[in-house]
Amino acid sequence: MTISFRAGLIALAAVAALSTPALADGSKLDEVLTRGHLIMGTGSTNAPWHFKSADDKLQGFDIDMGHIIAKALFGDPDKIEYVNQSSDARIPNITTNKVDITCQFMTVTGERAQQIAFTIPYYREGVGLMLKAGGQYADYAALKAAGSSVTVSVLQNVYAEAMVHAALPDAKVDQYDSVDLIYQALESGRADAAATDQSSLAWYMTQNPGKYKDAGYGWNPQTYACGVKRGDQDWLNFVNTALHEAMTGVEFDAYAKSYKTWFGKDLTPPQIGFPVEFK
Repeated sequence: MTISFRAGLIALAAVAALSTPALADGSKLDEVLTRGHLIMGTGSTNAPWHFKSADDKLQGFDIDMGHIIAKALFGDPDKIEYVNQSSDARIPNITTNKVDITCQFMTVTGERAQQIAFTIPYYREGVGLMLKAGGQYADYAALKAAGSSVTVSVLQNVYAEAMVHAALPDAKVDQYDSVDLIYQALESGRADAAATDQSSLAWYMTQNPGKYKDAGYGWNPQTYACGVKRGDQDWLNFVNTALHEAMTGVEFDAYAKSYKTWFGKDLTPPQIGFPVEFK
């Protein structure tokens, strides 16, 4: 049976339509630009990531990532609406279109990447060790050399001992019910070091200048990235561009200022010349 040339073109067009993702409503990028502001999901209770100031305004490193994206969209970092959400709402609020994006210290995992699309990383988290300034131990090497003489305070968790022993195999491990208590143990001398997220330690040291120091060792890395709905490459590309240029390009000063504010560290400006991404 012979199929006409015209009929063949129609059949091919039909197959192409079926195999191409439908973008009848356009990209999220166009939707956000038309609306005139960004809607971002985040939290409000976890310093230095997202928490309320004394005058009840959201602040933190995640919040600043939203400002960076809003500025890339509209030239105005304040054209943003924050949706306060719990951690377990981070993915559902993306998939149901309640938010355009979520930036909420969300760890990238393969399981989550099956449900949403992750942006490029904007922070690499890990566990760190905090010491008292002028204390008995100068740094991580001194802690490790002291072996079982060292006591480390850590948040109570089924994995707490294994986590600490991954860095200090012979240390004694004291577990506490809250992060505040692990800091109190260090302050009182019941512990020689406190172990928790490096971002939390950096924030605590920023709030207590001169009293504590980083032991200089980090482990258990995990990546923090923002999340968007799957299937919209234009929107993902745009957000990636905004974050990339904040960390390496024209908006670096904004990213570096935020990093200094919340983590107390000065970032080295990106090297001029050959792009660092390809080294």
